[in-house]
Amino acid sequence: VLFNEITKSAIQKAIEHPIDLDRNKFDSQQARRILDRIVGYQISPLLWDNVRRGLSAGRVQSVAVRLVVEREREIEAFKPEEYWTLDADLAARLPPEFTAKLAKVDGKKAELKDGEGTNALAAELERARFVVETVDRKERRRNPPPPFTTAKLQQEAANRLGFTAKKTMTLAQRLYEGVELGDETVGLITYMRTDSVRLSTEAVDAARQYIGERYGKDHLPEAPNVFKTKAKAAQEAHEAVRPTNLEWTPERVAPFFEQMGERDMYRLYELVWNRFVACQMVPAVYDQTTADIAAGRATFRATGSILKFPGYLAVYGAKPPEEEAGAEDEKKDEAEPNGDAKNVERQLPPLEPGEELRLLKLHPEQHFTQPPPRYNESSLVKELEQRGIGRPSTYAAILETIQEKTYVEKVEKSFKPTHLGILVTDELVRAFPREMDVAFTAGMEEKLDEIEEGNARWQAVLRDFYDAFKVDLASAKKNMRNVKKQEIETDLVCEKCGERKMVIKWGRNGEFLACPGYPDCRNTMNFRRDEDGKIVPVKEEDVPVDEKCPECGAAMVMKRGRFGRFLACTRYPDCKGTKPVSIGVTCPKGCGGYVSEKRSRRGRTFYGCSSYPKCDFVSWDRPRNEACPKCGS
Repeated sequence: VLFNEITKSAIQKAIEHPIDLDRNKFDSQQARRILDRIVGYQISPLLWDNVRRGLSAGRVQSVAVRLVVEREREIEAFKPEEYWTLDADLAARLPPEFTAKLAKVDGKKAELKDGEGTNALAAELERARFVVETVDRKERRRNPPPPFTTAKLQQEAANRLGFTAKKTMTLAQRLYEGVELGDETVGLITYMRTDSVRLSTEAVDAARQYIGERYGKDHLPEAPNVFKTKAKAAQEAHEAVRPTNLEWTPERVAPFFEQMGERDMYRLYELVWNRFVACQMVPAVYDQTTADIAAGRATFRATGSILKFPGYLAVYGAKPPEEEAGAEDEKKDEAEPNGDAKNVERQLPPLEPGEELRLLKLHPEQHFTQPPPRYNESSLVKELEQRGIGRPSTYAAILETIQEKTYVEKVEKSFKPTHLGILVTDELVRAFPREMDVAFTAGMEEKLDEIEEGNARWQAVLRDFYDAFKVDLASAKKNMRNVKKQEIETDLVCEKCGERKMVIKWGRNGEFLACPGYPDCRNTMNFRRDEDGKIVPVKEEDVPVDEKCPECGAAMVMKRGRFGRFLACTRYPDCKGTKPVSIGVTCPKGCGGYVSEKRSRRGRTFYGCSSYPKCDFVSWDRPRNEACPKCGS
């Protein structure tokens, strides 16, 4: 039986109309699972042997990390180029005053490379007459975006709500499985793992009836809006993500979510609701004016746009098209009324060709080209989706895994590869150039789709992959660099033993300097490379803290050791008193201790009570100094 929503009517209807099992879908899923096991189970042990235990590789996961690493290298290699812009503040016969941008010089596109040339042009234009050359008035339409697929839901929840992909899918799962609304449990949204934008006739009819009653007939298109799924082999059995019943409006369910303390789940439901209703409304309509203004040998352009009719924006709210997941798929002149989202709602005065304008001020401004941005949750999901890598249902797990394995870290909400992520990526690309190729991974998705369509046999697809893969695997076992054992000698002499030259080794936190005389000499330190690539030692200073040693009462300092940060007595080695560092949360077991951050022998961070072994409280998740709204824990 096949159902798309957990509601009484949907499940009863599915049971009344059972269908035959689609063997092709089953074979495709089985091939995908085996393929992922082959790659993950056979490459991961190589990383354990040569880099570090506990690492993992994956057919899609490793390619996702590669995208982040390659973007970081683009940023590092980027050389900014100087350019200038020239804006003119102008006034017409009637208000308001407005700004026009330099568009052309001597009939060609304006390209201002330096300040000297820009300022010379500005001085020249100070004496010029500014005359309106052409005025173009058009009505522009901005079409509603399609209903949510899994990937678009993740992108939009990241853009509008700041949710991670994992959080979005966790909340969506709960909305799908059912939420207690008074005396009944209701599945509020349809199945949230889908790459289809198909909507049932019943759902569309309900939306059209709701729009007509709530917003009026002028917000309702003559015929239902129909959206085409772009994925070649989208799971058309599933609908798009939508509310199961329009009777449960956001206003109606809000008190129940508030009572449960589930504000974020409510916000996600409201997003799904608004997107679904908006997709069946008429476009937003703008009145747009574009004026070209002649000034000497230069042409300036001014644009302004007024929202004439809100259409779907009455429900979904105005966002720049580039921030509206799905809207970027529309034609630019339809999705972006004036070619510049910042100009929306900026009004121009009445202008006529031949009208002379008054120059108020010229604004020459220096700029530098910017490197491509780092990927964030939304843009990495979008990149994977556009390149055809993996399935939308797996994106949340992939993003979670690459962070958990510390291949990437979040810096200001964007993904930055760690030393470990760069090292693992380089080794995998060197050993498995075919399997780690972005285009090859996307091609495998197409072959899995062919199995699903009945155009390929799953055994043949796996055999073709494995025949080449086992050759690469055998070569990697012989030739992959053993980073664990690698020691690169430097010119720095160990300051403790004064005998040996320090070597660069690899540890769980990246590269570090160590004395090769271990265990006789245990000297280690961090380092950095200067602009010439020279090794520069970085000594980690002890940080004074307002704590007293529990053994002797002397002052303590914060140090960083093998298992993370800790407090140590300043009288060491005479006094060996230590204390764990508090995260500001008292032990939930009420033992009088506090929770501190610790690190396992395998390098994984966990949280435990400072009174260990007297108190055995431990948690993989970081506790917060906040009581549970349901039970007070």
